[in-house]
Amino acid sequence: MAAEQTATGYIQHHLQNLAYGKLPAGYTRADGTVLSDSTWTIAHSPQEAADMGFWAVHLDTLGWSIGLGLIFCLLFARAAKKATAGVPTGFQSFVEVIVDFIDKTVKDTFPHRNSMVAPMALTIFVWVFLMNLMDLIPVDWLPLAFAHGTSAVTGADPHHVFFKVVPTTDLNATLGMALAVFVLMIFFSIKEKGALGFVKELTLHPFHSGKWYVDIFLIPFNFLLEAVSLIAKPVSLGLRLFGNLYAGEMIFILIAIVFGVGVLGFIGAGLLQMGWAIFHILVITLQAFVFMVLTTVYMAMAHNREDEHENDH
Repeated sequence: MAAEQTATGYIQHHLQNLAYGKLPAGYTRADGTVLSDSTWTIAHSPQEAADMGFWAVHLDTLGWSIGLGLIFCLLFARAAKKATAGVPTGFQSFVEVIVDFIDKTVKDTFPHRNSMVAPMALTIFVWVFLMNLMDLIPVDWLPLAFAHGTSAVTGADPHHVFFKVVPTTDLNATLGMALAVFVLMIFFSIKEKGALGFVKELTLHPFHSGKWYVDIFLIPFNFLLEAVSLIAKPVSLGLRLFGNLYAGEMIFILIAIVFGVGVLGFIGAGLLQMGWAIFHILVITLQAFVFMVLTTVYMAMAHNREDEHENDH
């Protein structure tokens, strides 16, 4: 039973983010300390993180996602700066392959004119891939280094220091990106079709008789169907990425537990780790590609005008 609890605690520890938020006055912390005043602080337990509520900030998710985004910008800016007219070599060649691949994919899925979509698709693909790539780092290396480093500097108990290194295993990150896509969908829908055209799209489709006295009764049903369909796009976009990466991270954590079960467990876990890591390379690449393609498709749908709907009928 103790072993089971230890394994459960190990899993829960690895799935908890480094949360920073506000605890109310009189709150009893995990170590027994009672707060005399409301305090902004780092959570020392999953319960504290939950009690911080909606406004708690996941410092590890923000740190890694911003840091990896900056790495992407710096590497690609460096490659662009050193680009030559001759045959590319080394990293420049690698960057050109990615750029050409994304450009071709966007041309195949986005038949409109918008200079923002291709750079956005490139950013999404590389950024999401880099965040997913963190899943291949052994689950204990960076969290243990961070916990013991924090303990050495601040004197904090390492068991109360949480640190996740894969931003896309945090639902806040994936739904945050999906929300940005949703805002762009609304923006370009109104920009391309006008506010009235966007409203007509939500209220006169998919059921449309052409007679106003019939359509007025169909508006509530059309709006309900179109609103659900519109909202479902970003929600499914974020949940798909989160679900796949969260499941992959969970498997790595379970494999890490097996490492402590004797010599045979260590050997078996090593083989499992290698096999799952090789397979997971495909998963992280595919998920970055799917997120990028669906975003591009949603942008194309936002640019489609009402007359294209009419042609469908």
